[in-house]
Amino acid sequence: MSGLKLFRTDTTNGGMTEVVPRLAEVEADVQGLVEAHMETLLGVRFLASEYSTGPVHGGRIDSLGLDENGSPVVIEYKRGTDAGVINQGLFYLAWLMDHRAEVEHLVRDRLGTAAAAQVLWSAPRLICIAGDFTRYDVHAVREHRRSIDLVRYRLFGSDLLGLETVASVSGGMQVARRTRRQTVARAAADTQSPPMVELASTVDEVLLGLGDGVNRVERKTYRAYQRLRNFACLCPPQRTKLLVYLKVNPKGVDLVPGFTRDVSGLGHHGTGDLEVQLRTLRDVERARGLFRASYAAA
Repeated sequence: MSGLKLFRTDTTNGGMTEVVPRLAEVEADVQGLVEAHMETLLGVRFLASEYSTGPVHGGRIDSLGLDENGSPVVIEYKRGTDAGVINQGLFYLAWLMDHRAEVEHLVRDRLGTAAAAQVLWSAPRLICIAGDFTRYDVHAVREHRRSIDLVRYRLFGSDLLGLETVASVSGGMQVARRTRRQTVARAAADTQSPPMVELASTVDEVLLGLGDGVNRVERKTYRAYQRLRNFACLCPPQRTKLLVYLKVNPKGVDLVPGFTRDVSGLGHHGTGDLEVQLRTLRDVERARGLFRASYAAA
C-alpha cells in the first residue's frame, strides 16, 4: 500500500479524483471490520473476539480464528506502527499452544465437532494487522520459528479497505528447498511411478517459486500452498495423474475436459473451485498461468 495510489473516475466531467488513504480513528475500527468479514479477508473462520487468557496469564487475544487448513490463528491489531505487536502476538501464541484443550473446546462450540477434531497444531499462525511495520519488524519475524504474517492496512474513502502482506514467514515449517523436493519425491514414490515422482517434484517447485512468502502446510489428504490464504492444494499422486485445486473462478476459465474442471459445490480435499489435472510435464506448463492467477488472487 505504501506506493499505491487509488483514483475514482468522475463520470460527470470525465476527471479523476484521488482517494486519499488513511488510518482508522481507533484500533477497534480495524478489528471490527476484519472480524465481521474475516473469512473473506483472511481465509480465517472467526472464533472469538477479545478472548481472555485467564487471571494468571492476564491478557486478551484480539481475535481468535481457524484457517482453511485447520490451523489456529491469533490476530493482533494496531492502529499505526507499534514495535510491540509481534512480541505481544507471540506471547498469546505461546498461551494458545499451552491450552490446546481449551481452544479445541471453543472450536467445537463455534464450528462443530468435525472442525475440532481436525485442528492442525503443527502449524499455528500469528497475523499482525497494523498501519505499518518497520524494517526491524520484518527482520524480527524471520528470526522466529513460528508462522507469522505482517499485514499493512489502509482505508480509502468511506467504503474501501486495502490489505498488503509486508512479510510472511512459515517458521518451523520452513525447510531447505532440496529437502522439500526430497519429501515430495518420497511421497510420490509410493505410487512406484517415476513419471509421477518427477511431476510431483516439478509442481511443488513451481508453486513454491511463484513469489515471496509462500508457505506450505501439510495435511493428511493434501498439501496447501498459502500466501496469507490458500492459493493451491496438491493432493497425493494418483497412479496416472496429480490433482491441484486453485482459488480461480471456474466461470472465468475456458474449461478443457481432462485438464480443468469446475468443482464448486462438489466435495474434494483441500480448497479451491478449479480442479487442474496434471499427467505430464507439458500439463504443468499449460497450468502455469492458472497457478499465477491463483497466487495473485491470494
